[in-house]
Amino acid sequence: MRQKIVLITGGSSGIGRSVGLFLKSKGYKVFGTTRNLQNYPEFSDFKLIELDVRDNTSIDLAINSIIASEGFLDVLINNAGIGITGPIEETPQTEIKKAFDTNFHGPINMARAALPQMRKQNSGLIINITSIAGYMGLPYRGIYSASKGALELLTEALRMETKDFGIKITNLAPGDFATNIAAGRYHAPANSASPYYKPYSKTLGIIDDHVQEGQNPIKVAEMVYKIINTKNPKVHYKVGSPVQKFSLILKKILPDKVYERLLLNHYKL
Repeated sequence: MRQKIVLITGGSSGIGRSVGLFLKSKGYKVFGTTRNLQNYPEFSDFKLIELDVRDNTSIDLAINSIIASEGFLDVLINNAGIGITGPIEETPQTEIKKAFDTNFHGPINMARAALPQMRKQNSGLIINITSIAGYMGLPYRGIYSASKGALELLTEALRMETKDFGIKITNLAPGDFATNIAAGRYHAPANSASPYYKPYSKTLGIIDDHVQEGQNPIKVAEMVYKIINTKNPKVHYKVGSPVQKFSLILKKILPDKVYERLLLNHYKL
């Protein structure tokens, strides 16, 4: 049986690296991407290639090189993403654009580059890594929530548009996992002169605690493996703590203002 080819954006660390290692252990040939290959001279977990999801030229070069060497692209995992926190009023427009260029436009760019090959194969799977935060507007994480929520909806549409080509597309929304995302997240400065200073500072501490106390990202890798081996994947998958997944059920059944109050209490606002 032919070895299946998997491409994971943002594969050098965190969830992407965990998924890549797990799939490699299961016999898949894994390619991971990073924006700066020179930063990982000793990386040997799997093949790491340079790619920026915001740059269509680098995307085309990377995907064309994989197809040229392997002949197939079976699974694309759109994992690359960046965090962003801050009061919406005070978050610089350049940072908002950067977040959407990576978290939303990036997966679109990747899908556009991969779909012609998958259509030619009459097979393929695209997994968009979103976030449980994309199902709700979270205080001081509104831009991040919006970028991931937009990707969830885009995936719903793209599934229907590509259903006749043998291509399967799905969302996987993780909750909080113990990764280095906090280190790379953009934080709007907590300015003591800002009217948001106290609530934002408090919320920022809670957000960072959630990440530090998060689950092992191997759980995301196991879910990815399950999806790959599912004949007809669902539209949406979630992986996270029972509390995080239960919060989505509550959002569906509770009145909006009641759910909003729960969030305000959770963040002590």
